[in-house]
Amino acid sequence: MPSALLPLLKRSLPLVAISLLAGCTIAKPRTDDPFEKFNRNMYAFNDKLDKAIIRPVAVGYRKVTNPPVRRSISDFFTNIRLPITVGNDLLQARPLMAVESSGRFLVNLTVGLGGFLDPASKLGMPLNETDFGITLARWGMPEGGYLVLPFIGPTTVRDVWRLPVDSYLFDPLSYYSRNHSYEYGQQYLPSVLYLVTLRSTGIEAESFLASAYDPYAFLRDAYRQQRLYQLYDGNPPAEIIEQMQGLKEKNFNPDELLEEQQNWENKQKPAANPEQQQPQQQPPQQQPPPKDA
Repeated sequence: MPSALLPLLKRSLPLVAISLLAGCTIAKPRTDDPFEKFNRNMYAFNDKLDKAIIRPVAVGYRKVTNPPVRRSISDFFTNIRLPITVGNDLLQARPLMAVESSGRFLVNLTVGLGGFLDPASKLGMPLNETDFGITLARWGMPEGGYLVLPFIGPTTVRDVWRLPVDSYLFDPLSYYSRNHSYEYGQQYLPSVLYLVTLRSTGIEAESFLASAYDPYAFLRDAYRQQRLYQLYDGNPPAEIIEQMQGLKEKNFNPDELLEEQQNWENKQKPAANPEQQQPQQQPPQQQPPPKDA
């Protein structure tokens, strides 16, 4: 009898999974920051590390490559990491999305010369990216507190699980480095180049972070909103956006925030131009000659 029930159980599991997923609701996003003190220390550490090592490498990479080359390398890494999306689409019980991403992956891998070209986009095959953090969110797991981890950067208690799960199960770059061993650790070069490519892309957005009143808070809110849009396939409900932006809080005062930002910007202008901070010395005025008596 158990052997006869086993095939029926296997056929029923997908239906059970879909019904459970349909019954789950995505937890509302959090706007608090319970680990802020730890996060700010880690943000300062990562920022110093970036300025000392990572950013100079990314700047050097941009100097020795032109935009078409950087675009091709970026397209390659985007395509080679699509199995992460395919695997999580299946875990999210979205088989049609998995088929669509698989088709894009195969087209770029073959017609696109290994992924260095992107003919799939020209054929109308959109790029959809997801990960295990989004999978947990779709199954109703709350995001938990915001976290900034050393060497990794922004994440949440929920999203942090995508690092070990996606890396071990779905990421071809991680699979390659785990199953090869070369002299001087050359098996990690593809992963390092991928990280350099990501940092190189971020250089173009540095001005937004530099002009922020509080760079840590700016990055935190930007990360949360980006994940929110990814979770809702680019179209989150309006009430969720309002909650994320704090518009429903009783003490929310946009004019006060705007005034703080403007005061901070005014303080930064003299600091950015120290020569203008010192008043110019006026030449001594010449005394008129004494009148003859």
